[in-house]
Amino acid sequence: MAVDYSLYLVADADFAAGRDLAALVEAAVEGGVTVVQLRAKRLADGAFVELGLEIARRLKKTGVPLLINDRLDIALACGAAGIHLGQADLPVPVARRLLGPDAPIGVSVNTPEEALRAERKGADYVGAGPAYPTTTKEMSLPVLGPDGIRLIAGATRLPVVAIGGIVADNAADLASAGARGIAVISAILGAPDAKRAAEELKRAFIRR
Repeated sequence: MAVDYSLYLVADADFAAGRDLAALVEAAVEGGVTVVQLRAKRLADGAFVELGLEIARRLKKTGVPLLINDRLDIALACGAAGIHLGQADLPVPVARRLLGPDAPIGVSVNTPEEALRAERKGADYVGAGPAYPTTTKEMSLPVLGPDGIRLIAGATRLPVVAIGGIVADNAADLASAGARGIAVISAILGAPDAKRAAEELKRAFIRR
């Protein structure tokens, strides 16, 4: 399926901390979010599926795809469009076999070599990061900055979605470096108004 990766929301259930994540996602999509990835590292499987089904229901009328972080079983259970995988997760070919040829499958990368490997394995896009320092997720990987994003974008034909520490003030630099999209958590979920935050990020990124 054709996917617009320009504004990618990582809907992290842990970061939402008890707030209505489905409602926040809905507001963010109204503001311009084009892809939603649901991540729930600490949620019990039943609650994860329930949340995934609710978000999928709300997204159905928008055409915005729902991806699940890491968990192929959860993706299948809630009818998600696709999945996002880490370097140590399920191999892309296995996910492809189970999800089908049209499912968007992304892989987290930190180097041009990892991006090229993801492309060869059949991924549809790569999430490159951390683009900037971030406290949202524990990271031991080198911060890429725009130069690192540029190197990764130059190594692969896949769309590169930059993630990590992205705000409206630095989004345009990543677009200029070749990123096809920006992925955020706190810049939207931590904002007082998720819809307005999404609008500002989208405007900043497409302004290049």
